[in-house]
Amino acid sequence: MIRAGRRRYAQNSDELATAMGISIGTFRNKQPYTAEDFPPLISSEGARSKLWDRAQTAAYLGGRPVPALPKDDDDQDLLDRNEAAALLKVTPKTWDTYKTDIQIASHLTKVKGVEHCPRGIVQAFKESRTSGSGAGLKGRPKGSRDVVPRDEISARVSELLDDDPGVTLATVQERVGLSYAAAARALPRLRGERIADLLQTEPDLTLEDAAARLGYPTAVQRTALASAATELRARQIQSYLQRVANALVGADQADQQDVRVQRLEDDVLAAVLLLSRPGIPALVWDERYGWRTAISRRHPIGKETGIPPEGDGIRYLSEDQQPEPAELLGALTDGRRGSRQPKTVHPPVPS
Repeated sequence: MIRAGRRRYAQNSDELATAMGISIGTFRNKQPYTAEDFPPLISSEGARSKLWDRAQTAAYLGGRPVPALPKDDDDQDLLDRNEAAALLKVTPKTWDTYKTDIQIASHLTKVKGVEHCPRGIVQAFKESRTSGSGAGLKGRPKGSRDVVPRDEISARVSELLDDDPGVTLATVQERVGLSYAAAARALPRLRGERIADLLQTEPDLTLEDAAARLGYPTAVQRTALASAATELRARQIQSYLQRVANALVGADQADQQDVRVQRLEDDVLAAVLLLSRPGIPALVWDERYGWRTAISRRHPIGKETGIPPEGDGIRYLSEDQQPEPAELLGALTDGRRGSRQPKTVHPPVPS
């Protein structure tokens, strides 16, 4: 399985062969991954597509100690077809039928071309079937949406955190009226924000100290700490992004706006700057690819696919992740500058 928060490290056979400096044909023939001390697969036994954890293989190939992966199960672990079937105690073929259920289908995601499902979604589906009610998660009607408006979710979940720092996902689902997926996004994020707030007040604290001070149980600290690290990254980049936005306003390329840093899948950070100039509705900053032009004002980031967006109207403006505003402005106003693909991909900072 792909442990929670480690999706970005998933590595397939082609990528591992490249890292080892051999062709994929040689890789498949010699099967170097069968060496006794080689890092183990993170794909299930018998899976058609083999996957490894890139942090482990890089350490192995570099002659360094191979870091251990988390051992404790997490609702955000990603299970492949065989693992999901095993959790439900059914055959993979039966899982192929189950995965079309509305409780599961919208949560399926592909990692390196391999379909996975979060452990929590599979477990919740299992519990709903065991109850015999045929209902959706935690007694909510099958296929129902969150019953609380999106802009009220943070406030409602914050109230529960105020009363009980160890509040569970199940309680958030029941008390606020959220789906499992929405609760699993909101609760760790808010815990992470509170850790970041405390660290800004008391910078000598460690992340772990702050989590303990806030009363977070050990069982939830891993996801809370990862969220806090992402939140701190977002706050650090915020000032740069706002500086760029203000420079665009000064050059009559945009109206005044407060930039909001967004979290994409795997806690990748991104932001949108809406423009007032004709022909280019917006700029998108993505910590992996830097700055690019967007073709839609309504949905400038587009659907997350794990690969750099390309197409007519999309132009990557700098090889740097954080170019100076003047450099970015020059590239924006000169249509001859930039490229259709990013020339440099910056790996997200691990949380």
